[in-house]
Amino acid sequence: MKADLPEILGGYFAAQNRHDIDAMVACFAADAAVRDEGRHIVGTDAIRAWKKETSAKYRISAEPIECRVEDDRTIVLVKVSGTFDGSPANLAYRFGFSGDGRIGALEIR
Repeated sequence: MKADLPEILGGYFAAQNRHDIDAMVACFAADAAVRDEGRHIVGTDAIRAWKKETSAKYRISAEPIECRVEDDRTIVLVKVSGTFDGSPANLAYRFGFSGDGRIGALEIR
């Protein structure tokens, strides 16, 4: 199944699957915040470092399965595959958007 995603998220996941760090980071607002694996990452410089690290370590590919809106968040259920124990795994990506339409918040569970 292919999820019907907002354009910015379609771009984010396409960049993720190309392992295009610059294109992924361009989807985030300058002051965006990410929570992943117990870490709190703030700002595009920190997000760039996080994406470089996780891309090299896990070689993730992400297949959005479902997309829904809850309150002020867009939740995307994603089948994530890569070089990690338990691959593939279905994870929930919870997105919030900034005033300019870019990703302002992301929590991965």
